[in-house]
Amino acid sequence: MSYSKELPDLEAMTQWGAQIAEVLQTGDVVELEGGLGAGKTTLARAILGALGHAGEVPSPTFTIVETYDAPPLRVAVAHADFYRLEDPSEAIEIGLDDYREGAVLLAEWPDHAGGFSHEAACLTIVLERHGKSMGNGRIATVKPGKDWLERCP
Repeated sequence: MSYSKELPDLEAMTQWGAQIAEVLQTGDVVELEGGLGAGKTTLARAILGALGHAGEVPSPTFTIVETYDAPPLRVAVAHADFYRLEDPSEAIEIGLDDYREGAVLLAEWPDHAGGFSHEAACLTIVLERHGKSMGNGRIATVKPGKDWLERCP
């Protein structure tokens, strides 16, 4: 089962990020897919803000993983950008399992780490720019894993 969601502007993206944050549980994975500039980091920032993070949210492109503790967040989060990984085995080498323990994983470019869609607790979101008529709008294609079927925003 999958569905599409229109996100016509930054406010819609922020509100939807808050809805996702509201139902996140420890052990969840949110796969954020899409090309460069699709809005993956923007959605991750919205989720983190809604979970209680008040500071800046740098893109983890160069650090690969940024962590956020609970408290102050409602749940701990590992925000990862796997773009620079050349082989999925590198995710193991950086200690991804340790980062995931007791946390939610927000995963940009998840395919570079081997992907997580096979996990029941995975919510896959594919973001695409949506025509000139929507300006900065996006279309999100959402594919919930089994654990997300009852709580998918």
